[in-house]
Amino acid sequence: MIRRIVLSFIATYAALLLSNCGGSLGAGSMGGPTKEERSAQISQEPTGDFFYGRRYFVNKTRFWGYLRKPRQAANQGKLVIFRESSKLNPDRLPENGAAGQRYGFDQNYEYRIWGQYTGREVYDVNSNQFLPEFLLKDYQLVNTNPGWLFRPDDSYNPTRITLVPR
Repeated sequence: MIRRIVLSFIATYAALLLSNCGGSLGAGSMGGPTKEERSAQISQEPTGDFFYGRRYFVNKTRFWGYLRKPRQAANQGKLVIFRESSKLNPDRLPENGAAGQRYGFDQNYEYRIWGQYTGREVYDVNSNQFLPEFLLKDYQLVNTNPGWLFRPDDSYNPTRITLVPR
C-alpha cells in the first residue's frame, strides 16, 4: 500500500515537472522574428519611465503577464499580478464573453505599461505561485502579434504554464 502511494506521488511529481517544461522541445507555436532580429528590436526600443509588458493568459490563473524594463531581454522579465485600484488591465472583460470580447483576448499582445511594483508578493492559487504585485497606472498597446516571448521554440498552451524564462 505504501509503495503504491509513493509510486503515485513520484508519477504525479514527474508529470508536474514535465508539464512545466513545455515550449522547450520541437518547433514553437508563436512565430516571430529570429533571435538576431529580436535582439536588434530590443536594442532600439524607446526608453522611459515605463515597462514593456507581454500579456500571458492561462485559463483560471490571475497573473497578468511578464514585465521588463526597456532594452532588457525578455528572460529578465517578471511574471506579475496587477493591482487594478488605479487602472483596470487592458482585457478586464467577462470571462465568458464572445470571442475577442472576453478576458484573455489579448494573449501575447505587447504593451507599454506605466506604474510601479508595490513591494508585495501576491499568491495566485491556480498557478500556485507567489508573484510580485504591480500597481497599474496606464498602458498603451504596442504590438498585437510580436511572436515568441523567450525563445523561437516557445509554445503556447492556454490550459497550462508553458512560457517561462530560460
